[in-house]
Amino acid sequence: MRDQVFSEEIPKAKDFAFNAGVADVFDDMVNRSVPFYEEMQRMIAELAASHAVPFTNVYDLGCSTGTTIVNMSSRLKPGVKVIGIDDSEEMLKKCKAKLDLTSLQDSYELHCADISGGINITNASVAILCLTLQFVRPLHREALLKDIYNGLNNGGVLILVEKILAENSAFNRSFINYYYDYKRRNQYSELEISQKREALENVLIPYRLSENICMLNRAGFLRTELFFKWYNFSGLIAVKE
Repeated sequence: MRDQVFSEEIPKAKDFAFNAGVADVFDDMVNRSVPFYEEMQRMIAELAASHAVPFTNVYDLGCSTGTTIVNMSSRLKPGVKVIGIDDSEEMLKKCKAKLDLTSLQDSYELHCADISGGINITNASVAILCLTLQFVRPLHREALLKDIYNGLNNGGVLILVEKILAENSAFNRSFINYYYDYKRRNQYSELEISQKREALENVLIPYRLSENICMLNRAGFLRTELFFKWYNFSGLIAVKE
């Protein structure tokens, strides 16, 4: 379904929520709103498959409609279990419908949980936060990263994709303008752009790339590498040693 969530004027703005209306159009929304989303997903699947170890767990934290898990499914070695976690029941319904058509079959679990309150991760070789950490309240982000670090096996990796702020405020203004131009090219109207920006203002709180790296370091991830960058979007891989 085509994303028209913000196509009509909304008299009183509400905070963005991953409700049933958003779940129905989420795949279209994210493909039209996130630059190089398909390539980003391909890269995540490639990185995850390279680091996933048989008889360990791969966690997708904020799995939404399951695009990341589906992309990984044909690449993972036998014996790897995928665990998807999201706090939206509507998203998980869409996710399950997709996964039931893949080769994963009984090799996955889905759980409805709010990861901002902490997460219990065990025997993990890979954890993924794809456009998820930015929705976690800043107060809880470092604790979440520490939970992930503690739950990863040695040699395990965290794959983190985030919308970010530029290090320099002048560049930040330019990058945001380029981003809105991207949305216009994908047929979003000025009304849709402005209303979604207002809805996300208190919900999606981006950090600078350097701030995300510092958080990872403080959580214990001392080796990180940038694998994707487009203006105000980035992808990092961090290793537990």
